[in-house]
Amino acid sequence: MSNTITQQIIVGREELRKMGIRVSNSSLLRWEQLGRFPRRIRMAGTSVAWLKAEIDAWFEARAEERKRHVYADF
Repeated sequence: MSNTITQQIIVGREELRKMGIRVSNSSLLRWEQLGRFPRRIRMAGTSVAWLKAEIDAWFEARAEERKRHVYADF
């Protein structure tokens, strides 16, 4: 039996900002509670991070949602 190790890349608040996710921590917590954003991982103390693969999937879902939804009439 082989032992397979999957590497996970994690991102912190600064990386989220660089990715364009510039909302308050309160908003992120609310989104997480509502299931609208990936849940954070507590690293140590008050330090938190998110799995990059889950953030990427969240972006993909927003892109798909955009295809099906009209946000404004002109």
